Amino acid sequence: MKIKQSASSRAFDILNVLFIGVVSLLTISPFLYIISASFATEKEILERPFFLIPHEFSTFAYRYIFSTNTLLIAFQNSVLITAAGTAINMFATVTLAYPLSKRYLHGRNLMLNLVIFSMFFSGGMIPTYLVVKDLKLLETYWSVLLTGAISAYNLMIVKNFFQSIPEELEESARLDGCTDIGALWRIVLPLSMPVLATFSLFYAVGHWNSYFSALLYMPKSPAKWPIQVVLRQLIILSQGSAGDLSAMDNELRKPPDQSMKMAVIVVSTIPIMLVYPFLQKHFAKGVMVGALKG
Repeated sequence: MKIKQSASSRAFDILNVLFIGVVSLLTISPFLYIISASFATEKEILERPFFLIPHEFSTFAYRYIFSTNTLLIAFQNSVLITAAGTAINMFATVTLAYPLSKRYLHGRNLMLNLVIFSMFFSGGMIPTYLVVKDLKLLETYWSVLLTGAISAYNLMIVKNFFQSIPEELEESARLDGCTDIGALWRIVLPLSMPVLATFSLFYAVGHWNSYFSALLYMPKSPAKWPIQVVLRQLIILSQGSAGDLSAMDNELRKPPDQSMKMAVIVVSTIPIMLVYPFLQKHFAKGVMVGALKG
């Protein structure tokens, strides 16, 4: 049976839809402008402060970016670093968060205090660099993957989520012969998909957007640079401040400045955005549930 709405209720719904539509348009319009500007000419970008459809369609910036296989190699490096780094992050986070979620663990309070301490104080960039150097990890992927292997904040949220799972479920599993690792694998992890998906996305985005670690720990290995570092170099080349363009076509010796920046944003953003729809259904639930119970 359809419930008849009053005139005031319908008016309120219409205003809500209009308000949400305007806010959504304001939110997405900057990114739409970036996409449009990446296909526009340099002259049009300088003359028009804002537009969604360029007058003259141009792929000049993209042809410059993809003029060599350097970007393809960098893209492969980013995928490798993101996939391996996220796997290491989640393994370290889960294996530490699970025992810390057990109140009967000896030394639990001390460990939690150390984790919380690390959220506010760190060794700093230079001591971290010296540690990486002494471990002979410079110019290797391990220098990027291991320096940020775990986030204390993410660890605390995952620990809280594990604590919210009823202990009776794990006790039943142990009565059936499961070990602690078996209970974690068969009971806890399947029930923790929302929080695992959420923080996998957080870690993956962090690895994908990171560039400073590669510059710091792999300055002499450009073949191992992720896409963000290469795109940064391309922007520097487009501004004519450094670099060697001899490997590129003569037509692309003087790439456009503004459209180049827009194209770089699109190229670096689109891949990670394509991952989000697959994790979106777990996203909100994972953040909220993990943050409710201490």
